[in-house]
Amino acid sequence: MKTRVLLFGQLAEITGSKELEMEGCADTAALLSILHEQFPVLAQSKYVVAVNQEMISGNKNLPENSIVALLPPFSGG
Repeated sequence: MKTRVLLFGQLAEITGSKELEMEGCADTAALLSILHEQFPVLAQSKYVVAVNQEMISGNKNLPENSIVALLPPFSGG
């Protein structure tokens, strides 16, 4: 099961990439656990999660070929 992960702003800087491909993640909890293990600074960062262009809270199952976006806090005016 493939999942595409899109990263923006400081999160892309932390991982060194704007896009990652993950294998075998059944839900967002598993995906985030793997990402936090690979990139410990990411675990300390604030961000919201969107799955297939829908903001989520809590854990969500990831269907095949899901796109998960990690969005840092937005600022501006």
